[in-house]
Amino acid sequence: MVHRILIVTAVAAEADSVTAGLGPGGPELLPLPGGLVLRRHDRVDVLVGGVGPAAVAAATGTALACESLSGGGYGLVVSAGIAGGFRPAAPLGSVVVSSAIVAADLGAETPDGYLPVEELGFGRSVHPVPEALTDRITAALDAGGPPHALAPVLTVSTVTGTARRAAELAERHPEAAAEAMEGFGVAEAAAAHGVPVVEIRAVSNAVGPRDRAAWRIGEALGALRHTFELLGRTVFVEAHAWN
Repeated sequence: MVHRILIVTAVAAEADSVTAGLGPGGPELLPLPGGLVLRRHDRVDVLVGGVGPAAVAAATGTALACESLSGGGYGLVVSAGIAGGFRPAAPLGSVVVSSAIVAADLGAETPDGYLPVEELGFGRSVHPVPEALTDRITAALDAGGPPHALAPVLTVSTVTGTARRAAELAERHPEAAAEAMEGFGVAEAAAAHGVPVVEIRAVSNAVGPRDRAAWRIGEALGALRHTFELLGRTVFVEAHAWN
């Protein structure tokens, strides 16, 4: 059985870029519970899941459950969109492929500093991504894709807007290259269904002081489209286990 691929974005503009990259012709639109709409391509489905980890976890779980109930199944889930990048690892217009998906603010503040949820004795804050999967994705991007990095991607519920907060995150997660709001929610839903997951982000702004004039959203959406154009004709057409 060839399993389908589910790509989940936060907003329609991101889904539009992914859809454009996957090829010409409009996808079939399939309604899902809760007012969600699945964009169905040949082997790939694209879903606008909402902003933030809670909304997107619910949406991703809905899509996974509906596909399973229909007798099909997803072999891979991708959290995709634009993001803030940590300099110098992820400059504007570059792409970050997640080596791990990290809930950066799932824990507790204490007088001695931040404690992740694992150190509180329950839950998890990290979803590692299979190396065999990231190897295939980065190899495809090496062959004509935008500049890219393989690194942890952070999920936050409040986007960083100050130098102090950026420094705190960089100190706590020194290898991270990007920050967004949905990856961990997508990963939690995928894990509940036993499906491997990866996050792919195009960088529209630097993590740090909020400066809308410096954002390059159009450039990032273009890099996102280019990335999924490459993956759509290489990695996504391969028939194999993703984990």
